[in-house]
Amino acid sequence: MKEILAQLGIKDHNNGTSTGNEWLPSNGGVLESFSPVNGQPIATVQTTDAAAYAQVVATAQQAFLQWRTIPAPKRGEIVRQMGDALRTHKTALGKLVSYEMGKSLQEGYGEVQEMIDICDFAVGLSRQLYGLTMHSERPLHRMYEQWHPLGVVGIISAFNFPVAVWSWNSALAWVCGNVCIWKPSEKTPLCAIAVQNIISEVFKNNHVPEGVCCLVQGGRELGEQLAADERVALVSATGSTRMGKAVAQSVAARLGRSLLELGGNNAIIISEHADLGIALPGCVFGAVGTAGQRCTTTRRLIIHESVYEAFKAKLVKAYGQLRIGDPLNEHNHVGPLIDKDAVQNYLTAIDQCKQQGGRFAVEGGVLEGAGYESGCYVKPCIAEVDSQLPVVQHETFAPILYLLKYKTIDEAINLQNSVPQGLSSSIMTLNLREAEQFLSYAGSDCGIANVNIGTSGAEIGGAFGGEKETGGGRESGSEAWKAYMRRQTNTINYSTQLPLAQGIKFDL
Repeated sequence: MKEILAQLGIKDHNNGTSTGNEWLPSNGGVLESFSPVNGQPIATVQTTDAAAYAQVVATAQQAFLQWRTIPAPKRGEIVRQMGDALRTHKTALGKLVSYEMGKSLQEGYGEVQEMIDICDFAVGLSRQLYGLTMHSERPLHRMYEQWHPLGVVGIISAFNFPVAVWSWNSALAWVCGNVCIWKPSEKTPLCAIAVQNIISEVFKNNHVPEGVCCLVQGGRELGEQLAADERVALVSATGSTRMGKAVAQSVAARLGRSLLELGGNNAIIISEHADLGIALPGCVFGAVGTAGQRCTTTRRLIIHESVYEAFKAKLVKAYGQLRIGDPLNEHNHVGPLIDKDAVQNYLTAIDQCKQQGGRFAVEGGVLEGAGYESGCYVKPCIAEVDSQLPVVQHETFAPILYLLKYKTIDEAINLQNSVPQGLSSSIMTLNLREAEQFLSYAGSDCGIANVNIGTSGAEIGGAFGGEKETGGGRESGSEAWKAYMRRQTNTINYSTQLPLAQGIKFDL
């Protein structure tokens, strides 16, 4: 790992504050990053103090005045070069993501590939920031809409996708003409420093103004400061519902904009008409991928009573074949949870489920012994629940899967929609009517609804996000770019008269 860290410019002790091309000194506290793979310290990071934060924001404001004047296709060309730089460093960065966060190596590589893909998407978008033209009710007038950049965009990212979700925001924000300030999770600070080192070279080579891509490091207090800062036009925050509500209140108090991607309590409906061979891998990966630490993790299976026992048996057999261990070993399926606090939350949820009447088809627990010294490796487990127990209403960021029975498709959809969160959902069925009902206005209330695929694995071409306590934000593809811009309606009078609205006349 030392060789990988060196390739990415990671030292034993690192400055954590950057204005893009320059690392700033700071007297903030020291943040130590530990790997959940083995519990060993990786490196330390100097967090951002008040003076360094002030310099970052002032530099970003000044950079925006220049960056917005660069034509969007030219901005896109710079983002294209960023994608190429990420391709060059994909292996090293993917390994660091796996080691610092704990996800499998394949998922680490996949996360960097998402960064590359969004850069490619943003390049095309840079030539498609379209507005509308409209017919005016007044003669010899023309109306149209155009989109302008907002200014400084603050990005607060979570530990589970330490680099990809930041890129979803930043790549689009940049081609739209904004500048960015990134506050990564304090649990994965080194991934952010590595990315900053990679992209800063691209900006230097293109003589981009200092301050277009900024980085600050710290904990909750720094996130609160970013959310409350009136100079930050948009705050995009990914994390828990609790965190998102605090950000939303702070930003709304100053009439700023927020883009929230929060908790998920995602379900897959297994119909009596499902192809169980397709359903099984989708459910297993959805439930145990990233050790259950995805916002799109499958947390509930709503299974038709006629196939319940057969599908449960398939799940139990599949769970018995899972390999849990070092995520850098490509033969392992499941890595560790991020830290001991996550392990305790997992154990607490299991205890609550048992106290509320849940029955475990696959028991959970913490793994011990050789290879599990960090204390962060847990067993993916499966609980059968008779109804919507209180514990099922909450998102536990760990590999706990709840099984529920249903009789009718209406009952299944009601169960799917009965939780406060509304991110991702799926139905496994070969019945066209069921599929269409699930996707209709009377179906899933989530921002993402799939047929015959799982709840995880969203593509960057579609807008990503959810409803209810998931926050309502949309990132990545489709028209998500509009969140990073302000709409302006324009009317041009090319006549020799000035007709007034509503037929009003002045005798002047």
